[in-house]
Amino acid sequence: MGANTVSPRRGTPGVLTWATRRTRALLPRSRDLRAMRRNPRRDLVAGVTVGVVALPLALGFGISSGLGAAAGLVTAIIAGALAAVFGGSHLQVSGPTGAMTVVLIPIVAQHGSDGVLVVGFLAGVMLVAMAAAGWGKYIRFVPLPVIEGFTLGIAIIIGLQQVPGALGVEGHGERILGVTWDAVATWATAPQWWPMVLAAGVATLMLAVGRWRPAIPGSLLAVVLATLVAEALDLPVARIGELPSGLPAPSLPQIPWADLHALLLPALAVAALAALESLLSATVSDAMSVSERHDPDRELFGQGIANLASPLFGGIPATAAIARTAVNVRSGASSRLAALTHAVFLLVVVLVLSRVVGLIPLAALAGVLIGTAIRMVEGAAVRALLRSSRSDALVLVVTAIATVALDLVTAVVLGIVAAGGLALRKMAQATTLEQVPLMAGDHTDEERDLLDHHIVAYRLDGPLFFGGAHQALLELTSLADVKVVILRMSRVATLDATGAAVLRDTITTLENRGITVMLSGVPDRHSPVLDALGVYDSLAHERHLFETTPQAITHARVHAARTPHSAAVAGS
Repeated sequence: MGANTVSPRRGTPGVLTWATRRTRALLPRSRDLRAMRRNPRRDLVAGVTVGVVALPLALGFGISSGLGAAAGLVTAIIAGALAAVFGGSHLQVSGPTGAMTVVLIPIVAQHGSDGVLVVGFLAGVMLVAMAAAGWGKYIRFVPLPVIEGFTLGIAIIIGLQQVPGALGVEGHGERILGVTWDAVATWATAPQWWPMVLAAGVATLMLAVGRWRPAIPGSLLAVVLATLVAEALDLPVARIGELPSGLPAPSLPQIPWADLHALLLPALAVAALAALESLLSATVSDAMSVSERHDPDRELFGQGIANLASPLFGGIPATAAIARTAVNVRSGASSRLAALTHAVFLLVVVLVLSRVVGLIPLAALAGVLIGTAIRMVEGAAVRALLRSSRSDALVLVVTAIATVALDLVTAVVLGIVAAGGLALRKMAQATTLEQVPLMAGDHTDEERDLLDHHIVAYRLDGPLFFGGAHQALLELTSLADVKVVILRMSRVATLDATGAAVLRDTITTLENRGITVMLSGVPDRHSPVLDALGVYDSLAHERHLFETTPQAITHARVHAARTPHSAAVAGS
């Protein structure tokens, strides 16, 4: 290839080829359609089952977000259908979720409903960009204690969000703890008992049915019974009210250009949450199924398309829902047809039963979400992590507290930082410097002879990096009555620039004190950083680098025999 030839990977044709391949990799495939034809009856049954479970959740999360029950239904229909078609999992079910409503409440408070729609649209653009960049694979770097702490914190927030509805009082505001306290104080001035009874009854029945008869949609059964009781007794409780009898016409959200810069950070938070929750849900669905393996980048792309479209119909930002996905898998779903059926079922409810749905008491939906929050927490998993180690327990607690006190994205970042810091601390403690015998087997006389020649060997074991390099090599700087030190490097698992620099400085210190240093068994992968940081240059002679320890011992004998013990070593 000539000097002026442009590599096709860097030229325009290469960029176009990459973009074409990347686009094809993210779009639906013919095998997705073939999979939908295999067991259509089973998928249809699973889809209806999920739709029954999703109905009260969509209504409740829509109300909790601040945009109303209709927004929740629209989101479940539009986002649910598009994420099923374009997503990376055959079994995912998407729609409004409790975690997303937690993020949306402060956005509604600061920017209103139009701000939420714009945030959802921008988040969709960001998710598509993440998919194109191939960021889906990085979800595996989120530690389990962070995930469990995050889920625990969300469950607490969802439960607190329902306190005003369960007490039958108004509750609005950005800080959930303050809203909850104000709702309790307002209720105490004029107690209303029926909303509390309905909410408690719905949550109790939902949890009991879920435990003893999981196949029965306990949430819908409890809501239906609560609605019948409220109507029969003409209870003085607030209801959902009138719902539209169809989907609104699509329209672009009114972009508040003056506030657009202020919406970018919330949009990034929504996109990050959608990516995190969707990919975690996909991982859960993979674990529950026999052969399902999701495509993380396609999943991000599908969620991006869903969030681009949902605001056009007045819907809120959406993400995959772990609870609904689990119901889908347990109901026997085998393809995307089940999630599509779930969306169609909810559309039929909007078209046919909107007036009936409007009679549902708000307290009943609050009870459903309280029950959902309780079921979100895997008590056994949390207890296991709290008992496993102090580090895991600390990460879980920090993430959960940050989720409640701050915001979800900050909580995840803090959790990952805490987990990373503690992991580095453990890695640093795992780095050891151990003096080892110079002769293999029973060679007492030879060993004593080497010690008489003032030759010692140390083995570095574990990662040699910024977290533990100084502590690991500290012992070497205090050596005395030694002519030659052999450093066995074959077990150094990881080496960074800091570790190499500390090793260089240690060798230089020993050489300046008249102690010759020899290295043996350096893995090839470490040579570039050792060379770049001057470790090899710090050796007295270039021949003080050996492939094996026996070679180093042989050379050390010769070197020690001809070097006076008190002389400074300048070379070999």
